[in-house]
Amino acid sequence: MADNFNTIAGWTLFSGIVALGLASISGHHFGADKPHRPETMGYKIAGVVSSEGGAAEVPIETLLAKADPAKGEGTFKKCASCHTIASGGANGIGPNLYGILGKPIGKHAAGFAYSPELAAHGGNWDFTTLNHWLTSPKAMVAGTKMTFAGLDDGQERANLIAYLNTQGSNLPLPAAPAPAAAGAPPAEGAAPPAAGASAPAAAGTAPAAAASPAAH
Repeated sequence: MADNFNTIAGWTLFSGIVALGLASISGHHFGADKPHRPETMGYKIAGVVSSEGGAAEVPIETLLAKADPAKGEGTFKKCASCHTIASGGANGIGPNLYGILGKPIGKHAAGFAYSPELAAHGGNWDFTTLNHWLTSPKAMVAGTKMTFAGLDDGQERANLIAYLNTQGSNLPLPAAPAPAAAGAPPAEGAAPPAAGASAPAAAGTAPAAAASPAAH
């Protein structure tokens, strides 16, 4: 009897040791016991900006400079199930959008029941605010009744805004930001010139090595 007990106890202990070893090996293999964030996330979450940075967002003014209202009219088909755009058009699930640019936010369509949060937002619909709204309505106004998730593509938003502007608003498009001037100071954090490198000469200044002509 004692031999049988010792045999069972031995196999039980051996099984436990094997299971513990396999768990340890599995943890190291899959990185389950590592507190570090994975180098590459499994999938992207809408609205979450990477802490590692990325390409800077193109200003809406730059996108509007090359916007195509005809393409924006095509994008508006995504909105047509809730909104009308014709002058005097009826409100639907969403308000009529004729002449929206330049009008007060949450007040432009008479008779439409806007959410209190949108009605209290203040300001007018301009190119910038409309771009924010079309990017994510709920990010701009958390309590909005609009369920549209938004448009991720900046140029698509610019095309749509340009189309909306042709429908009763006709505001002048904002000027695109000027490109950085040559010789402008380096951006903060840029590396200084290498040791021994000479600074660029100011515009109109003769090179230091060139001697001025002698007076006669």
